[in-house]
Amino acid sequence: MNATDRTPADLLRSALAADPGRPLVTFYDDATGERVELSVATFANWVAKTSNLLQGDLAAGPGDRVALLLPAHWQTAVWLLACSSVGVIADVAGDPAAADVVVSGPDTLEAARACSGERVALALRPLGGRFPQTPAGFVDYAVEVPSQGDRFAPFAPVDPEEPALIVAGREFSAAEVVDRARAEATGLGLTGPGSRLLSGLPYDTWEGLNAGLYGPLATGGSVVLCRNLSRLDEEGLAKRIESERVTATAR
Repeated sequence: MNATDRTPADLLRSALAADPGRPLVTFYDDATGERVELSVATFANWVAKTSNLLQGDLAAGPGDRVALLLPAHWQTAVWLLACSSVGVIADVAGDPAAADVVVSGPDTLEAARACSGERVALALRPLGGRFPQTPAGFVDYAVEVPSQGDRFAPFAPVDPEEPALIVAGREFSAAEVVDRARAEATGLGLTGPGSRLLSGLPYDTWEGLNAGLYGPLATGGSVVLCRNLSRLDEEGLAKRIESERVTATAR
């Protein structure tokens, strides 16, 4: 990663330039048996399309707040980087009534209706599948995102010193996210490129976000992001650690 990177979106651009084919996010859901592996290039393409949806169709811009009512999931990671790319504030598990845009999983749709702005629903189905029927009052992310452009350019420059993330009641600027991710990398066992961290932590704390996305991204590593990891027994976990070439764990 480059020392000049000041935002999570900068980190992703550097990762894309360095080695687009390497794995970045490998996602497991131990409730459904789903496994998805995204290379840097594939992940960056999802981020570009989502950023275009957020900036274009949803009319979000710097200073706007996006409430992310989503679990630890590869699509949540995409939304976090899209928010960084546009320059909006990603408010993890934030109050929909105080948000300009809400992005909701299937279990939080009722709460998400408190948002008076744009509402996006994610089915969180395997392979990024759509809802059988789009929830009333929402747009279906899986329907809207495929047609978005593969390249993204923000309408306004993203200021790394402006608020970028709110999680567990604490606000971070984009630069603080990058600096803290770098500073805490060693403690997570992230020693540089090639490090592979398995995280079973939820995304509703800084620790979960850092282990499950920002830390690996900031160090040239990758993450094995596990949802419902408690359903996996110790033998199964040991096999996953071996098969995924995991070098450190956070759970």
